[in-house]
Amino acid sequence: MMTDTSPRHDWTAGELREIYELPITELVFRAQSAHREFHDPAKVQKCTLLSIKTGACPEDCAYCPQSAHYQTSVEKEALLEVADVLGAAQDAKASGSSRFCMGAAWRQVRDGDQFERVLEMVRGVRALGLEACCTLGMVTEVQAQRLAEAGLTAYNHNLDTSPEYYGEIITTRTYEERLTTLANVRKAGVTVCSGGIIGMGESIQDRAAMLAVLATQNPHPESVPVNALVPVEGTPLAGQPPIDPLELVRMIATARIAMPKSRVRLSAGRMSLSDEAQALCFLAGANSIFAGDKLLTTPNPGEDRDQALFEKLGLEAEPVGV
Repeated sequence: MMTDTSPRHDWTAGELREIYELPITELVFRAQSAHREFHDPAKVQKCTLLSIKTGACPEDCAYCPQSAHYQTSVEKEALLEVADVLGAAQDAKASGSSRFCMGAAWRQVRDGDQFERVLEMVRGVRALGLEACCTLGMVTEVQAQRLAEAGLTAYNHNLDTSPEYYGEIITTRTYEERLTTLANVRKAGVTVCSGGIIGMGESIQDRAAMLAVLATQNPHPESVPVNALVPVEGTPLAGQPPIDPLELVRMIATARIAMPKSRVRLSAGRMSLSDEAQALCFLAGANSIFAGDKLLTTPNPGEDRDQALFEKLGLEAEPVGV
């Protein structure tokens, strides 16, 4: 029997855990059914993510090589010049990306010259005909409004994990502060991009609880990145074992069922996935990826590998401007 695929906003963590733990064939079938209700199953959005300011972040996120709390191989870099960022955006457009994402290793946005430079970057990216996304840490209502006025399409601020497990991963910022930033972005009329990371030692219940926080927002986040931890030497999570790719499939499928209209992005961790595992992720409802050979500071499959994968699977990049 087909289930109702219309979006709802009253999901509980218990319900989502039951879905997550369904037999994989049933889970993927339900997810694919929900996916086809609202999306073209042959189209995948390609996004490019550029680190516009790298390293020396005061936050202590246990997974992040950009944190100033840990000794990693990441070298800090100042905020890039506008021309350099727009050159990278032009290259991303030429390679088929329809969204250009700019990430700065800040705890929060501070008003001043650097924020003005970011606003100029946003205006420039939009002038190229691309969607523009930023992830800059916490933003106030006024700052979110200024980003909206510059033409920002989306703001990324991940929840990372469940409210219950959050303190094991981050101590320098509260869960409530993350939710406040998402609320500020939503009030400004910018679309929300928010997801999390699996493989950090969390339980299945934590994964379900994180999805429940996202899936009870109204409207749902328009983009939901699902990341697999990429362990980095020097961070507290460097020794975490790799997750089973089927756990990533389950997470994507559950997100797709809970938030059927959202784009679910297969994000960090693709380097360790076979073509078959990625195909299962697309079958489970992923319809967005990060393209290019780097995600901020971690490796990512290059354009050639992705193009070959798309051709093999019969997938197409979503056209620029959609």
